[in-house]
Amino acid sequence: MLSVLNAFNAFPLAELEVGQHFLWQLGSLKIHGQVFLTSWFVIGILVIASLAATRNVQKIPSGIQNFMEYALEFIRDLAKNQLGEKEYRPWVPFIGTLFLFIFVSNWSGALIPWKLIKLPAGELAAPTNDINTTVALALLTSLAYFYAGFSKKGLGYFKKYIEPTPILLPIAILEDFTKPLSLSFRLFGNILADELVVAVLVLLVPLFVPLPVMALGLFTSAIQALVFATLAGAYIHEALEGHGEEGHEEH
Repeated sequence: MLSVLNAFNAFPLAELEVGQHFLWQLGSLKIHGQVFLTSWFVIGILVIASLAATRNVQKIPSGIQNFMEYALEFIRDLAKNQLGEKEYRPWVPFIGTLFLFIFVSNWSGALIPWKLIKLPAGELAAPTNDINTTVALALLTSLAYFYAGFSKKGLGYFKKYIEPTPILLPIAILEDFTKPLSLSFRLFGNILADELVVAVLVLLVPLFVPLPVMALGLFTSAIQALVFATLAGAYIHEALEGHGEEGHEEH
């Protein structure tokens, strides 16, 4: 038995890593530098587009202003459909930020040749290609719907865990853990799978065959951003309304 334990100590599983990463060392904290670089790039695109759309606002919009107003209207409709007429307005910035960040991140992985940029270790890819990014977005969503429930109901928010019967308490608690897991792994798995399929096809047939797959990837990337934002809105609505007596007439 001692020899078996010594063998496990010789191979500490906690130190195993999949692939190579471009790490930044901040004290004792290791940060995936390639994820931060691509995330800042996406944030920069969104900030520049927002500034360009609002720099010289016209009564009859055109160009980038028209595009950003269309995006805002789409996000408002998305939030309104999930949260209802009375509750949606405060949550438009949060749901819109989630949707736009995921949308631009996904498309950056499909349209920008990140792999041409060489790093000392690892390689650049879409931010949503990293499980750390998708988990962070899912945890922010969890914090948002907990905040929504507490801000509206206070301690009464906990009543949902024992309604209609306290027997369902373990299931209700488990549900709070599975929501961020399903959000994060769904987004991560779809984006990673799409990029792997395109990469394999590019190696096998370098020109024509990957193009339809890349076009399909753009479509599915947009759908994944929509699914994530829609589910975030649905979870927030569930936290605000509980089991539902109020507000169902809005739908």
